[in-house]
Amino acid sequence: MKKLISLLTALFLLVSISSCSDNESTPGPSITTFSAAMLMGSNEVPTNNSTAMGTATLKFNNTTKVFTITVTHDLSSITSGHIHNGTAGTNGSVVFPFTALVSPISYTSAALTPEQEADLMANLYYVNLHSSTFTAGEIRGQLVKKSTSNTNTGGGY
Repeated sequence: MKKLISLLTALFLLVSISSCSDNESTPGPSITTFSAAMLMGSNEVPTNNSTAMGTATLKFNNTTKVFTITVTHDLSSITSGHIHNGTAGTNGSVVFPFTALVSPISYTSAALTPEQEADLMANLYYVNLHSSTFTAGEIRGQLVKKSTSNTNTGGGY
């Protein structure tokens, strides 16, 4: 009986040690991805006849409440750019102003408030880029939630 208990104890320890190896991945933060429909003048309110175009991809970290966004565009005379709060077809106030305007624009937010996070998840933000020709906004695209995924950070016990 003692041999059986010793064998089971040794087996238990072996399994415990091997299951805590450094090769095992642990789930990381959940990321929600948003993308804007093509940024175009026809999305502006009111619409305009600009031929400029752009794209935007936003990744929101559900753990840290911080997002990163990359915006590409072909505007030659961009004067400002930002993320507004508002539904498609309406104009809203600026929430996140971009400090750099050269394409690709890269921006990282501070941690969002619960209200900002709720607005983001409800697709209530849009990207708007302005130019000297279209001072009210030349191209615009609504940020729409696409997917949620888990990333692996690696590491063990």
